[in-house]
Amino acid sequence: MTHTSERRPVRVRRVDECATLDEIFRHCLPAFGGAYLRRIYTILDRAIGSGCPLTLAISGPVTVSGQHLAWLIPLLETGWVAYISTTDAVCYHDGHRSLDAHKDDPIHEVSIYSDDAALRDEGTIRVTDMAFDEAVLLDQDRFLSACLARPEFQKKMTGTELRYRLGAYYAAQEQRNDVPAGLLSTCHRLAIPVLVGAPADGSVFLNSMKLWAMRSAGILPEYGFDLDLHAEVFEACAYHRWGLFDSPARALATLILGGGVPKNYNLQPEPALGQVLGLPNVRGYQFDVQIVTAPVTDGSLSSCPPAEAVTWGKVDKDAYLQTTESMQADYSMVMPFLVKALLDNHAKRDGYRLFEQRETLCERLRADVRANGDWLRRSVDYPLAK
Repeated sequence: MTHTSERRPVRVRRVDECATLDEIFRHCLPAFGGAYLRRIYTILDRAIGSGCPLTLAISGPVTVSGQHLAWLIPLLETGWVAYISTTDAVCYHDGHRSLDAHKDDPIHEVSIYSDDAALRDEGTIRVTDMAFDEAVLLDQDRFLSACLARPEFQKKMTGTELRYRLGAYYAAQEQRNDVPAGLLSTCHRLAIPVLVGAPADGSVFLNSMKLWAMRSAGILPEYGFDLDLHAEVFEACAYHRWGLFDSPARALATLILGGGVPKNYNLQPEPALGQVLGLPNVRGYQFDVQIVTAPVTDGSLSSCPPAEAVTWGKVDKDAYLQTTESMQADYSMVMPFLVKALLDNHAKRDGYRLFEQRETLCERLRADVRANGDWLRRSVDYPLAK
């Protein structure tokens, strides 16, 4: 039964009486899917207004489709975002527009209902309603292979360092060919760490595999790049620890766009710190906003709402009823409007530049691990069956 004191009146405003997107979001979306969008917006508005560092998980072809140029880079340039979790493919396709032979609009629109056999015959690659020549992929492979063969890549490093270094090469290409800055070059300039939870599932790593295979077959005399997954996951945990204990807000917010590995990777630092490393007082996200296409009834991780994440400790149990929301939608339909409204409402900040602090932040976490040595030693003792 709903008590009178708990009732929230449904009040609306005419759209022709609203002067801003903020007013549209707050007063013209009273119910149903619109109300979900209103709650998404007001939670993000509150998180940013409170100065809470925002982490961003994004899956899907955001770079090949040009969405990064429309709204993602403007969001990153606000200084609100601490780090990104995405896919290897997003980083790979980010480079297409700066390639020497393809600097003049390599991506074009096609119908979703195209004749794909005919497109294949003419050497055209389709991504939903975006398409480009197969030659773009071949040139991107050549570019990435040339980068990965450079001396500075011939060592073991985290994926964040790999993508930071690639960002500098992407930036040089963009400047030479006078094209807009892309995602990796922007993250390099802003020192925003870019985390990828499934690096082998994309063509950046496939090109590294090619160089490794060439070395193994005796075609190349040497190839020394090696991806340090342990150190990258630890680095992600160090950033989460910073947000909880060292950032001015002493809390974190997350915006999750699409599901899959980027979503899970963005949520993993809390159980890694608390459950696995056994550190005390570790909390999940205070604010959690997600826009996903998977229905909650399919039982997949992509559909998991913030409330379910509370049971794992990934979202703060004391705040989630007021500070979380999950909306089933295609984020490409709403993000331009959300970002524009938030930009109108909030001033930009200097940014956190966490990649430049990663060694310091990782050492702080190592100190915590050392201090918890007794608990950790007990955690590896189990009477195995023989």
